[in-house]
Amino acid sequence: MNKAELIEEVANQTGLTKKVSRKTVNAIISTITDSLAREEKVTIVGFGTFQVMGRKARRGVNPQTRKRLDIPAKKVVRFRAGKGLRERVRK
Repeated sequence: MNKAELIEEVANQTGLTKKVSRKTVNAIISTITDSLAREEKVTIVGFGTFQVMGRKARRGVNPQTRKRLDIPAKKVVRFRAGKGLRERVRK
């Protein structure tokens, strides 16, 4: 499912217009993105948790040249599925 399909499904399930659904989906994505940019944890009960985590610097190997290279430390977004989502997917 892509963003356009998500907007259409939200419109179908809520009875809202696609225009209002698009604004709603964009607002949700924007709010989650802004919170993560401030390194805040975002928890949606029954769905999951988005959190910014730090990765340490490490050594890697270029698979084509076999040269060693240094991979710098960086921040990444981690998603952990909530209990409700895990149970629904397992069925």
